[in-house]
Amino acid sequence: MKPEYDFSKAEKGKFFTPEATFNFHLDFDQLSPGSLVTIPDVTWLEFESILEELGEKRNSRIAYSNRNLEIMVPLPEHEIPRDLLSDIVKVLLKFIKKLYQPFGSTTFKKEGIAGVEPDACFYIENYQKMIGRKRLQPDDPPPDLAIETDVTSKTIDAYQAIQVPELWIYDSGKLTIFVLTENGYINSKISSIFPNLPLLDIIPQLIEKSWKVGSLQALEEFESLLTTF
Repeated sequence: MKPEYDFSKAEKGKFFTPEATFNFHLDFDQLSPGSLVTIPDVTWLEFESILEELGEKRNSRIAYSNRNLEIMVPLPEHEIPRDLLSDIVKVLLKFIKKLYQPFGSTTFKKEGIAGVEPDACFYIENYQKMIGRKRLQPDDPPPDLAIETDVTSKTIDAYQAIQVPELWIYDSGKLTIFVLTENGYINSKISSIFPNLPLLDIIPQLIEKSWKVGSLQALEEFESLLTTF
């Protein structure tokens, strides 16, 4: 289980744990892999300020929703599933002949409400608008698909607020698909993007196989498997 810190009190520039007070500028970069920091009652302006302090070149990810800020440091063992999931989506989109524009980890925001940083994401319906885009603009749409390998309920809340149509979460050998409806996310057995493929079965098996034969061979076998559907 990841270490979790819940900051119920705060002063400017400093946050408190049960053990000690530590300085924001120094210690967030020193969090160990798997750590999760929760800071309650954070205003939007404070969230923007913390983002600026953290900078772009960091190993942590953020999620902000309902005035709660989470700062997570992914585990190293999540890197292979994260990268492989992104490659799997590219293979799937090629298989169904869908054009797309991938977007790496960046901060998606809904002004004043939510912010989140996916492991990877894809623009499909709006891919043309995002070609050549190096930075998000305020009027840019959310991605059609986001991928996560380390999430909490607050992360899911943030994606829902930003209105990402489909969210994949891979955790502990299991794939979960959330599809956005007018009433919020539903846990779905079928992807709205790839409705004819049993992804909940295929993808965990493929990722497990990649640990034994390597990602490249697993992807090649996956491409061959797709021709049977």
